Amino acid sequence: MEDDFYATLKLKSGEEIFARVAASEEEDRTMLIIHNPICISEIKTKAGLVGYKVEPWLKTSKEDMFIINLESVITMSECQDTEMMVLHQQFVHDTGDTKGSSRINRRMGYISSVNDAKDILEKIYKNSNNKS
Repeated sequence: MEDDFYATLKLKSGEEIFARVAASEEEDRTMLIIHNPICISEIKTKAGLVGYKVEPWLKTSKEDMFIINLESVITMSECQDTEMMVLHQQFVHDTGDTKGSSRINRRMGYISSVNDAKDILEKIYKNSNNKS
């Protein structure tokens, strides 16, 4: 197995992903081990500002490592762009903090017990029926 590197991969399926990649020879074929693959799309605001939206490649999986047969890849370009590497590392860091469970805080909204929330919603419902 060779050293890993950052690369953009274009798959035969049409997907374009960015990941840390390592190549591995298995019998008579080459497999790519990709770590934390992401999809990046450019976002333009009405004011003309440009930003990037970073999403995991597979949104329903909690895995961070995948194996792809090299035959499934149309092209691969090694990345030397430090900005892209930092963007990837930041995404990995941010998602690593939220795996498992996230902490609830007041900025997320009102925090109450189920019983308190039920009582409040019942009062709102009863008041809205009385006004009708």
